[in-house]
Amino acid sequence: MVSTLRLLRPSLTGLRAVATPRRYVSSFGYAQAKALIYSDYGQPSDVLKLHAHSISPAYGSDIVVRFLAAPINPADINQIEGVYPPKPEMTIKLGTPTPVAVPGNEGLVEVVAVGADVESFRPGDRAIMKHAAFGTWRTHAVASDENLLKIPEQFRDLGVVSAATVSVNPCTAYRMLKDFVPLERGDWFVQNGGNSGVGRAAIQLSRLWGLKSISIVRNRPEIDELKQELEALGADLVVTERELADRAFRKETKRLTGGKGIKLGLNCVGGKATTEMIHHMAQGGQVVTYGAMAKQPVTLSASSLIFRDMHLHGFWVSRWSDANPEAKRQMVEEILGMIQRGELKDVPVEKTVWTSATKEDELKAAIAKSGQGFGGKKQVFVFEE
Repeated sequence: MVSTLRLLRPSLTGLRAVATPRRYVSSFGYAQAKALIYSDYGQPSDVLKLHAHSISPAYGSDIVVRFLAAPINPADINQIEGVYPPKPEMTIKLGTPTPVAVPGNEGLVEVVAVGADVESFRPGDRAIMKHAAFGTWRTHAVASDENLLKIPEQFRDLGVVSAATVSVNPCTAYRMLKDFVPLERGDWFVQNGGNSGVGRAAIQLSRLWGLKSISIVRNRPEIDELKQELEALGADLVVTERELADRAFRKETKRLTGGKGIKLGLNCVGGKATTEMIHHMAQGGQVVTYGAMAKQPVTLSASSLIFRDMHLHGFWVSRWSDANPEAKRQMVEEILGMIQRGELKDVPVEKTVWTSATKEDELKAAIAKSGQGFGGKKQVFVFEE
């Protein structure tokens, strides 16, 4: 039998071994990893467990990465509940007796080691996830070229949170403002969830592009402070759902837009709040739904369809990204440039530092905070060795 390992003759550099497949063994050896996992769908507090396992050195086309930061998004919670596609793969590769999945769709990693067949990444490179459902709530993972979108070296000085949160909220806002209505400088759009991650990104992008925005938020005790915060980002008008429902405000909408009306509406709420937003839009308006915070359907009257020619669309940035990988790369780099120049600010965040000593309850507490009403800050895991 001929061995797959061939020992070549000595040279000036000593003996050289060639194997098929080849193996790159880094000085890091086996990585001791931890991950939040679940084997059944349900509430995160009930189904998530902290699991320790080992990752072998990179082999062939493997890329071993360590996570630097990973946000907790509403979609991540919905995925654990089993109501959000795509569902991650259940696997026993983490050394569990039954198949499990790792939650988390968004994150920033640093390459620890690469297999000998990998040409596009080297240890020290940084990357974000190219697709959803990779599983980012863990300290280390084995990836491949297909999983990772490299962050150019010129953006290495950006904070880890900025890079880890670039691919969902800012990209969603970017595409919705660009792809549904040919907006020109001075045109208006309206959005609910104005203080959300997407809402804040839309406000700032519209300011850069010369657009005007009406941002709707829920009423709350600190409403004046929130309005001032969003106006400082560039919001032209911030109103509560209650203020929007006042019939007199429809005249104000016409006055603000110079009679042109509002052609684009961005919806992440649903239910009555979205119906009311549509009442303020112009004939032929386009409503783009990208979320459902109220967990209620979007209702549109027959008269709005027939006589006002309203159009409803859905948008899912994960599907768009999968279909347009090169455009996704260009968009991410453009947005990272905006962040680097100070033109686009992060959402307010609260960090939970994840080290080898962090307990399961600490991680679950951060996840629970992410679902609290009027929380005000995005929860982010920040990994430290």
